[in-house]
Amino acid sequence: MKYIKGDYKYSDITEKIIKEAYYVYNELGYGFLEKIYENALVYRLGIIELKVEQQYPINVYFEKALVGEYFADIVIENKVIVEVKAIEKLNQIHEVQLVNYLKATDIDIGLLINFGKKMDIKRKIHDI
Repeated sequence: MKYIKGDYKYSDITEKIIKEAYYVYNELGYGFLEKIYENALVYRLGIIELKVEQQYPINVYFEKALVGEYFADIVIENKVIVEVKAIEKLNQIHEVQLVNYLKATDIDIGLLINFGKKMDIKRKIHDI
């Protein structure tokens, strides 16, 4: 992914997250399990003093009834959801999963970060 700095909602936070994700990838390389990258990213985000919540519970409601619960990998500053993958290639279902997490919360910015053979980052927005 070619990353271009932008002037969009929470760009200051997402730029820091992306920078730290690349740092983690450059240090660890390819081939670890997803949880290793998640833990390393959480560690790095803590070092730069961002508020980080790991395995953040998300309740899903249908007609005001609780019908399920998901866990987002990382929530930063209660403003950005980060989903971490360590797979060959992202596909549309991963993007849909992140958008659904955004729909189920008051959070409207998400990053999908794949620590695969080639690092890939997708930014998703859900206007509330």
